[in-house]
Amino acid sequence: MENKGKAIIIGASSGIGEALARLLSSKGFRVGICARRSHLLMALQSDLSGSVVKEMDVGKPDEAIELFRGLLEEMGGADVVVISAGTGFINPELEWQKEKTTIDVNVIGFCAMANAAVKYFMKSGRGHLVAISSVAALFGSHQAPAYSASKAFVLNYLEGLQGRMRRARLPITVTDIRAGFVDTAMAQGPGIFWMASPEKAARQIYQAMMKKKTCAYVTRRWRLVAWLLKIVPHSLLAR
Repeated sequence: MENKGKAIIIGASSGIGEALARLLSSKGFRVGICARRSHLLMALQSDLSGSVVKEMDVGKPDEAIELFRGLLEEMGGADVVVISAGTGFINPELEWQKEKTTIDVNVIGFCAMANAAVKYFMKSGRGHLVAISSVAALFGSHQAPAYSASKAFVLNYLEGLQGRMRRARLPITVTDIRAGFVDTAMAQGPGIFWMASPEKAARQIYQAMMKKKTCAYVTRRWRLVAWLLKIVPHSLLAR
């Protein structure tokens, strides 16, 4: 099998991250897998040839940055870093702990990992950062306000990094994966439609990676929803 390079997946213990780890390994990547739940990582490692495991909680960002650097050293570097770690709650009662957890993981934890990855790539002179934002980033959710707001942060941070890489004229790609509903623990609440399996999402993410896209909707039909969100009056959407 052709060696495609080395990929680190942050948030690989389940859902999209797990499916993408399996797919990249099958395509010839050596993968490093990180997540908070070490028992799930160990079970996954047994199916991935040559993989490296690192227990990591992005909700503890300073510690996570050091663990990420340690994993880079252990793997001898990485060509691709995927940030798939995230959380979210349907929270109509606005319970503060749920809002705080969402912000800690999806904003602070994400930012710490993206920052560390891009700094590594800039030092190396090349690389590819892939991160999962969401179609939910395009409009505030009354059911999950912290989640949609946190994904808006992810989307805007990635756009900022893309601009920075263009100005630096470095061969570093930053890919924003705007996911719709994927059959994971975070797909909660009423009105769920166009649900994709994690495996289908992983295949489309892989295709976007290989084409070095800066933005991709997963699944692709969610691009239509994004377009509608841009043209429908805000007052109508708010109803």
